[in-house]
Amino acid sequence: MDRRKAAVGALAIVLTAVVGTGCSSRTVAVSEPAAKNGARAAVRGAADVLARAGTSRVRTEMELRSGGTRLTISGVGGFDFARHLGRIEVTMPDDHRRPVTEVLARGSLYMKHRGAGVPADKWVRVDPAQLPDGNLVANGVTDPLVAAELLRGVSSVRYAGTRELDGERVRRFRGTADVRAAAGEASPGSRAQLDAAAKGFSRRAVPFEVHLDEEGRVRRVRHTFVFGTEETVVSTVELYGFGEPVAVELPPAADVYTGRIATALPRS
Repeated sequence: MDRRKAAVGALAIVLTAVVGTGCSSRTVAVSEPAAKNGARAAVRGAADVLARAGTSRVRTEMELRSGGTRLTISGVGGFDFARHLGRIEVTMPDDHRRPVTEVLARGSLYMKHRGAGVPADKWVRVDPAQLPDGNLVANGVTDPLVAAELLRGVSSVRYAGTRELDGERVRRFRGTADVRAAAGEASPGSRAQLDAAAKGFSRRAVPFEVHLDEEGRVRRVRHTFVFGTEETVVSTVELYGFGEPVAVELPPAADVYTGRIATALPRS
């Protein structure tokens, strides 16, 4: 099975798995000429700004489009950017299924209530770099820092004006990012994931829309990923409540399941 087929299979794992809080009302002035002139630098530097941002709350949404089918997966949680560590409760479209708890860390993804043969009281650990899409979409959430790192590969960008987002004026940029270029520019903690994605996606160019606040922090970023000819995933990450406490730790080793995990990968 080649990596592009495997990437479609990673998407199938999510498809098979499914068989608001505002920010400060503070309004700031944004210099539109400066935003236009520095669009590329602002977008490329968003990951560095976010890495220094401390903590924030997180909302995620992932829309899967395959043929005539559309499914939406949502999540809410918090992220500690300095530690590259976050926890998100992921809700599948199937209302009868318990939310999946995901702990995202540098080089590891832990999931609880994952199903697929994993005991309910156990976590399962996955190496994101070993997934054919670098875990950008395979498990329903795009790591907020990795989403920002992908913007380092910006190949084209245009300033799209300002707007109000959760009571604050932000700058909006639209463009495309090259996954391979992003992998080459990424910080060490995200490089392996983006390397995997560069090999797994059928298209290197990833359309994006990103909203940056006055400090250059990502407030919302949306990427559109394409698998094969019919599968598309639109992933949105929203960040708010910067500076709020985020309590998250890695699961104890004794609570991590090491047995066989069922998958939904198609046959080659």
